[in-house]
Amino acid sequence: MSTTVEFSGTVRRWDPGKPGGLAVVDVPADCVQQLGGRKQQRVAGTLNGAEFAGSTMLVAGGGFCVGVSKAALKAAQAAVGDEVRVVLRREHP
Repeated sequence: MSTTVEFSGTVRRWDPGKPGGLAVVDVPADCVQQLGGRKQQRVAGTLNGAEFAGSTMLVAGGGFCVGVSKAALKAAQAAVGDEVRVVLRREHP
């Protein structure tokens, strides 16, 4: 059985100095433990209702985020800077 978390967040660049680089959405602190804690892991869910899969990542300074591919952004009709609705569940191996 997997736990599902839902939240809204803003799509941002992992490295603001690389305009074409990885896009991420920060996971709110109150959702991190429900996903299994601050560790890299595979997740799946929806982005603005569109199915996607990604990986969670630690952020310097104590944050936590999920990577979002260009294809997932396109399917969700979203771009860097947009507010999105995210539903995530941890993928078990």
